[in-house]
Amino acid sequence: MRFLCLILSTLMVVMLTGNPCSANVGDTLKSISSPHVCPQGLAYDGRHLWNVDRKSDMIYKVDAKDGAVLDSFPAPGYVPRGLTWDGSALWCVDAEEKSIYRINPKTQIVERTIYCPVSDPTGLAWDSEYLWIADARGDELHQISPDDGTTIKSIPSPAGSPCGLCFDGTYLWVSDRSRNMIYMVTVDHGSVIICFDSPGPHTWGLAHDGKRLWNVDYQTDRIYQLRIEDDAPFVRSDVKHQTLEFTHQVRNFGPDTVKTLDVYLAVPENRDSQDLLGEPTFEPAPKDFQSDQWGQKVAHFVFENLGPAEFATVTMTADVDLYKTRYFVFPEKVGRLEDIPGEIRDRYLVDDTKFSITDTVIQNGVREAVGDDTNPYWIARKIFEYLIDKLEYELAGGWNIAPTVLARGNGSCSEYSFVYIAMCRAAGLPARYVGAVTVRGDDASYDKVFHRWVEVYLPSYGWIPVDPSGGDRARPADQANSFGYLNNRFLITTVGGGGSEYLDWTYNSNESWTSKGRCKIVLENIGEWSPRELAGDNE
Repeated sequence: MRFLCLILSTLMVVMLTGNPCSANVGDTLKSISSPHVCPQGLAYDGRHLWNVDRKSDMIYKVDAKDGAVLDSFPAPGYVPRGLTWDGSALWCVDAEEKSIYRINPKTQIVERTIYCPVSDPTGLAWDSEYLWIADARGDELHQISPDDGTTIKSIPSPAGSPCGLCFDGTYLWVSDRSRNMIYMVTVDHGSVIICFDSPGPHTWGLAHDGKRLWNVDYQTDRIYQLRIEDDAPFVRSDVKHQTLEFTHQVRNFGPDTVKTLDVYLAVPENRDSQDLLGEPTFEPAPKDFQSDQWGQKVAHFVFENLGPAEFATVTMTADVDLYKTRYFVFPEKVGRLEDIPGEIRDRYLVDDTKFSITDTVIQNGVREAVGDDTNPYWIARKIFEYLIDKLEYELAGGWNIAPTVLARGNGSCSEYSFVYIAMCRAAGLPARYVGAVTVRGDDASYDKVFHRWVEVYLPSYGWIPVDPSGGDRARPADQANSFGYLNNRFLITTVGGGGSEYLDWTYNSNESWTSKGRCKIVLENIGEWSPRELAGDNE
């Protein structure tokens, strides 16, 4: 069984790292065997790893180079879980005894016992002054006094099953067993800054050695050393091979004639999250191609004398690869607002009707959300969290201006985007929107609703996706999946900074017409998705 776990572990490492020369956050750099078969808590003392095992009820001193067991002694309880190092001694929490023990590793004597304030303790960490403990049942992380277990403060855990916990000097790291993810979170509010897949299928204890992260897995019985530097700004995974047929139809139900009709389809391009396998094709052929003031390319179609009961239909077909794309943005490595290129500031700090950035509602919102923070990352993140608190999603039709949306407290994805852009620009941070056709559920599906979100410009990183309406969730992990992350179900067709001479304030497509007499015009836009395997692609 142990041999099989080793094989599975090795395969997982290869799948996660892909290229042995890759340098991604979360890459497995090495792995060693855990001392026993039910490893849980993990700690690092400056030279060696320590691991507590639930089945053997033992604490093991482990050589981080090769996994050799250098020492061992009985844990102070019979359901030991979390483990941490405070600079001179180990702390271990026991779930059955509901106690936390400070242990001298040289004498193996318990020097202090304090009450555990949570009902289902798991991870344990030391922040140089206080202990942190994860509560799987309460779904929270608690900072507690090492003197008597008094709770100092509590923050939400990223997801529903926190297990491992450690502190790197600035942030807490949390492993979550239900999602098999590892999260870097702030100690003030529990905001998730960085996250990635755990190296094994049943993630548990965490330790930080000053540069790398260590994670033990309960199923594979391996301890993994993980990279947490950000040489690669993003990673792509889980490609979807899709074909999109996007249709824009204009129907004239008369009784009179549409004299001229211009239709514009936004033409998608290659981006971090998507690859186009060749140029899109159109039916009928466009009259020409144009680019608006934001650089958005559109296919232009022209129709004349559209009589009663006549339809004008245009389609765009594109073969695309769509990726889950996760950006790794470390706030301390983001440059200053002054470092943003002048052409970016000139283009994406301007006002427009939907934004109204000088309005009192927007200005007051920025002051309330951002305060005196000048770090571009925290400007973007604080506005993001402010809108989560202030707005509720409601698809009611129509797009109001940003001050109106913020004042009333609800809006669609477009309206969330207008408010977010307005507040970012008012704070001096360039922002723009993107619009997409979305894979809805099954890969063979259709989209008539579409989706719009925002990109902000962070110096040292570039344009980073932020979805303020998608991030309006309760759990920090779900919020983080809308800040610096895109799922593999979006084909971005449109990039814009405001109103466009061709697309106006829409995305994906638009139209304009002239008519003589009375004409009832009905529009339909629909994106039809097919997995390319079903469309004859055998790759």
